[in-house]
Amino acid sequence: MTITSLKSALQRIAQLERENEQLRAELEVYKNRNTGGRKKHDEAWMTSYRDFAVKYEGGMTIMEIVAQGEISRRTAYRYKAYYDELQKNKENMHE
Repeated sequence: MTITSLKSALQRIAQLERENEQLRAELEVYKNRNTGGRKKHDEAWMTSYRDFAVKYEGGMTIMEIVAQGEISRRTAYRYKAYYDELQKNKENMHE
């Protein structure tokens, strides 16, 4: 599309501004939608993980932590994998 006059340029600008407004409205819908499912590292998860990390660093075994009844064995091993990954990343950063 070739613009040959000021009038056609202003019309094209108005058209593009309307299109941008529609796209912004559509984008807002996508930004605000609920994607569902649990949040991976929400505050409750982090609190539970921190409790696990303190106990684990204090010398408790996985089974001793599970025996306290606050988290399941599967969750404890998931936390341990996350803990090990964090420790590995810390070591790599210090090298």
